[in-house]
Amino acid sequence: MKIVLASGNKGKIKEIGKLMPNDEVIAFKDILGDIEIVEDKDTFKGNAIKKAKVIYDELEKKGYKNHLVISDDSGLTVPELNNEPGIYSARYAGENASDNENNEKLIKSLKEKNIKRTPAYYTACIAIVYQGNIETVHGWMHGEVIDEQSGNEGFGYDPLFIPKGFDKTLGQLPHEVKKEFSHRSKALNLAKKVLDVII
Repeated sequence: MKIVLASGNKGKIKEIGKLMPNDEVIAFKDILGDIEIVEDKDTFKGNAIKKAKVIYDELEKKGYKNHLVISDDSGLTVPELNNEPGIYSARYAGENASDNENNEKLIKSLKEKNIKRTPAYYTACIAIVYQGNIETVHGWMHGEVIDEQSGNEGFGYDPLFIPKGFDKTLGQLPHEVKKEFSHRSKALNLAKKVLDVII
């Protein structure tokens, strides 16, 4: 199956491609070029739907029929930091911030409250748009964030997040381990069940 991913995030594209090895996952940019999608909704679900719908509509304008679009909106929530960064995870340190800049801001926020380690969780919402229908699924991963980066695996806040039941950060754990329980893996497994029904 050919799936158009409504994301320009190389880390997400790579991860979803690994999680769906039997499908052809392509980035929308490969077909449509650069499109700016303003993520102005106040939930992961709202932003995921908006991204998928914008790309679906643009593909339709260009004559693509029976295409399937998947989008993902995800982020890290730290209750002790007033639920930051939340839906602003990708731009916590500002628009177009790098992963490292976002991580450094999170570390600074933790240190300002003298927090070395505190509960946190990842949320992933996947939106599927196919033949005009919209479906959404969610996945979560619980654990803790720490106030220093450790490891080079993964992307985003992975070097700061220790999943429940582990003593290493996601930045230290190989993809083969992480994919068994990550928020995105859980959401994608549910998405696959939805796809089995609607296609």
